[in-house]
Amino acid sequence: MEPVTHFLTGACIGRAGLNRKTALATLGAVLAAEAADLDILWSFAGPVEGLKHHRGITHTLIAAPVVAAVVTVAVWGFHVWRERRRACKLAALHLEPGAPVPPRFEPRRLHLGWLYLTTLIAAFSHILLDWTNNYGVRPFFPFNPRWYAGSFVFIAEPVLWVILVGAVVFPGLFGLADREIGARSKGPRGQIWAILALASIVLVWIVRWTTHEEALALLQTQPITTQPILRATVEPYPINPFHWHAIVETAYFYQTADINTRLGRVDSDPHQDVIYKPEETPAIEAAKRTPLGQAYLDWGRWAVVRDVGQEPVSGFPPPELPPGRNWTTVQFTDLRFDYAFRGEGRSTGPPPLSGWVYIVDGREEAGEIMNGREEK
Repeated sequence: MEPVTHFLTGACIGRAGLNRKTALATLGAVLAAEAADLDILWSFAGPVEGLKHHRGITHTLIAAPVVAAVVTVAVWGFHVWRERRRACKLAALHLEPGAPVPPRFEPRRLHLGWLYLTTLIAAFSHILLDWTNNYGVRPFFPFNPRWYAGSFVFIAEPVLWVILVGAVVFPGLFGLADREIGARSKGPRGQIWAILALASIVLVWIVRWTTHEEALALLQTQPITTQPILRATVEPYPINPFHWHAIVETAYFYQTADINTRLGRVDSDPHQDVIYKPEETPAIEAAKRTPLGQAYLDWGRWAVVRDVGQEPVSGFPPPELPPGRNWTTVQFTDLRFDYAFRGEGRSTGPPPLSGWVYIVDGREEAGEIMNGREEK
């Protein structure tokens, strides 16, 4: 999922009652819920390194306790600094012995055990949320490098945003109303809202998982091709849990379809929705051996590799060669992302997360491009 969902989920985890056990529980949960995505720093080493390491070791079951521990130590350090600063400000007040301490200067107790439990739950929530979409995670890496993906929630789901934002915002609004009428505070606000939000997320998952399985079943009862199907998948659209994008693979081609589980309908046009498997060429074989090719094929479960000839990548000029030498472009795409997220059918233009490799004379790599950046 994108960062907003992770941050807000962490806030709800902290507010679900753990913030009543220790100070700074919500802060720790928010940070731990997104900390795994620090692997994006690999992209500074180049787009290929970014692809290779994104959702890598930081998104694993063995790393989550370490991530939680690091966040716990960081939050504890902030707590120590803040309490010392609070004590200095209190001393500057020169209160008389026995005088009541103003509420804002009262020390807040941080319980390391509860804080670590909070950050651990939040760290695991990141892996779980990322598993629900179609990009996937490798939770058992490095012992098992296989990618796992639930593929039943869109990677940026507005329904979840509404649920989570409501759980974070409404307690504050009601708190303002309480202060206006002089109601006494009974501790951290928002516990019920946070619990309801987390329960609602699970409910959304159940609905989407159910309709995901219904979409797969419809592919079997309403086949879109007469050819034997080697494998099939359905990918989610945002907001609408009944709308799915299907992909099937046969020996010679891929075919896509739009599925509406509410209407029980599968729509596919053999003239527009069939993608024939590209013929292998020396350039494709060379491109697959490049760092970009190896990283892409490791991740791309529905990768399609095409030799598109002398078609330059926009913004990246092809190599300059002496007479007698030729270049070609090899394009890497993944069918999981090759559809119009806001409408129906396949997308126009290269889908997200596409990559390109310039190959010279069918054997030499002369440039790798991905995500609008060239690998140096």
